Amino acid sequence: QGLTRLCYCDSVLHTMPATISASREPIQLGAELYGHKGNEADLEIIRLMAASLQSVGAKASRIDLGHVGIFRTLAEAAGLEQPALETVLSLLQTKDVPGLKDYCACLPEPYRSSFVGLPALYGGAEVLVRAAAELPVLPAIAEALKALQQLAGKMPELPLSFDLSDLRGYHYHNGVVFAAYHPGSAAAVALGGRYDGVGKDFGRDRAATGFSMDLRLIAQLATPEEA
Repeated sequence: QGLTRLCYCDSVLHTMPATISASREPIQLGAELYGHKGNEADLEIIRLMAASLQSVGAKASRIDLGHVGIFRTLAEAAGLEQPALETVLSLLQTKDVPGLKDYCACLPEPYRSSFVGLPALYGGAEVLVRAAAELPVLPAIAEALKALQQLAGKMPELPLSFDLSDLRGYHYHNGVVFAAYHPGSAAAVALGGRYDGVGKDFGRDRAATGFSMDLRLIAQLATPEEA
């Protein structure tokens, strides 16, 4: 498809020395895919992330999908200035619904209800239907929900769910974001998303999507006999 790809996947997790797994130095692995703005690139990178986890016996039990464009569009439409935006963002990241209700009380509708309701837009594919009915009818939100629906329809084999208030990496990502979870870890074992514009400051403004994971964590979870 004419895509430029940079991969840095490790294939020796099962024989990784104990000294590496005990190190405090973060060791990341993952993949990045450059040059394509379409869902095909996001689809490929999510599938690659899931396959990488499964190949070492750390199969994802859940993969959450979200889209930072939804919050970004709401914030712009509501006229949030930077300090207010950062506060709402922080409250959403911690899923502090009482705090959201208090802080957003002075915002006009439908934005007040939209911000407060975002944490509840979590679950299966029905979340996208609810979001379309509950969120303001804005082109950018409709486009984001359509992108998520298209991805879900093309990956029926994966344990997908949706979290429209997952805004980790908000200042870095600008589209679809995703997180993989494993029963052996309380935190996500792999994270990724779209970050178009990478390299712009160096004269190479390119579309990009990718994922990363912590090698030490994956090594601890890996069970070769189940791979």
